[in-house]
Amino acid sequence: MAKRFGGDFSPNNAQKPTGAPVAPNHRPAKATLGDRFRARMMFILPVPLAFKAFGREPLALTLTLLAFGALILAAWLTREGLRAEAEFNARQVARRPALPRKMIGSALTGVGVLLAAFTGMGGLFGPIALGVVAAACHAITFGFDPLGDKGMEGIDRFQADRVARAVEDGEEHLEAMRDAITRTHDRMLTTRVERFAITARNMFRTVEDDPRDLTAARKYLGVYLKGAREATVQYVSIATRGPNAQAREKYEALLDDLETGFTARTEKLLEDGQDNLDVEIEVLRDRLTRDAAH
Repeated sequence: MAKRFGGDFSPNNAQKPTGAPVAPNHRPAKATLGDRFRARMMFILPVPLAFKAFGREPLALTLTLLAFGALILAAWLTREGLRAEAEFNARQVARRPALPRKMIGSALTGVGVLLAAFTGMGGLFGPIALGVVAAACHAITFGFDPLGDKGMEGIDRFQADRVARAVEDGEEHLEAMRDAITRTHDRMLTTRVERFAITARNMFRTVEDDPRDLTAARKYLGVYLKGAREATVQYVSIATRGPNAQAREKYEALLDDLETGFTARTEKLLEDGQDNLDVEIEVLRDRLTRDAAH
């Protein structure tokens, strides 16, 4: 039988509770397939400008290279803006992106097209008109960045920020685990890590719903996930050197311990939230009864 991991990075050996909530099949949010395709095309379309620039007079060369740089930067900002928007939409409580990447991408697209057109057209009206049209088409195609916070009414902003940072750190650990275990080309273990990630993200969503739960979950989102990441990297370094049944059994046992611990803690957070709601309801009922009696 596999020996279970213990120590600092194993969330004890709690028994898996019956009736534990099933984690939603949530993966890190991604933009739609169409948006991702269009964002990739934005990197390809400016490439001819890089070849066209050379062999031209200095001013035309400079303007063409500036146009190429502006369009590539617009493509990168658009891609990052789509990712930020997907994460924003996936969460119930979220701050708006600090930098409106897609909107800046629209402006840079207009500037890039203006500069590229200026080198091939006479006058200013034509290039400016093309730049405005290009910026408008970009904005229509990709939309605007989220301009307001979501689900933060009545929530302490400082607490919400702490939760957002903790969840982002947790997602980084899970992504590192997934990237590492993929290198083993072990489909069963990859699926096993994905299953644990679903359980961990269920805790993320629970804490996002009620930021007051962060204190009780901080060790899980930080210490345990960091330990799981380090253990995964160590296992992968062993597995890539050759089959090692003992190391594999120990690693699977660690995942079992982690999933059990995370599931139990998430259920406890949900129970505490239900208890708090019951108390609030009872207090409100008592007040209504007293007011009705008067």
